[in-house]
Amino acid sequence: MITLVDYGVGNLGSIANMVRYVGGTSNVTSDPDEIARAEIIVLPGIGHFKRGMQELHDRQIIDPLNQARSEGAWILGICLGMQLMTEHSEEGDCAGLGWFKLKTRRIPQETIANKTMVIPHMGWNRVKVVNGGCDLLLPDEDASRFYFVHSYYVDGKASDKCICTTTYGSTEFASGIADGHTFGFQFHPEKSHKYGMRLMKKLVEIRNG
Repeated sequence: MITLVDYGVGNLGSIANMVRYVGGTSNVTSDPDEIARAEIIVLPGIGHFKRGMQELHDRQIIDPLNQARSEGAWILGICLGMQLMTEHSEEGDCAGLGWFKLKTRRIPQETIANKTMVIPHMGWNRVKVVNGGCDLLLPDEDASRFYFVHSYYVDGKASDKCICTTTYGSTEFASGIADGHTFGFQFHPEKSHKYGMRLMKKLVEIRNG
């Protein structure tokens, strides 16, 4: 059973559909006790960093997430959910959960070959697997294509916690991070067809592996 954390800013339906498609089951909850007891957690997110942290605080979800993590739960953060795992974001000048000693920054506006880069970064892009990848993203998946929608990025390409990077314009950023059983991906596996299905299937099966 995969616990999908409902804090008001995630596309939970798409993730639940993907989990079901790859053979898993899920429940959507904002109940602190359920989250604290969960063995596999997905922290989704679309939208503003400061609002996301405020919703987690208002719904009393932060302490249960920390408890579940300390007790060995597998936790996957998607898009904003990944960014919330960092120490701080420029979006709202707001502190995050602090699970990764990294910062979230705005994608710089730039002009390349007389063309202004569009922000948000939206659409398909490739990942480069680094530091051996992780249980959910193996080295042989280098150059896999995933779907992105974001205006901010995790500044962590040089970190030993970085498991893959992606380049947009001249900015290379951490598109995946991992520490133990805690994972974060900037892209949306639930919208990434066969590559996203492969990743989510690994999450579903990982406790049996």
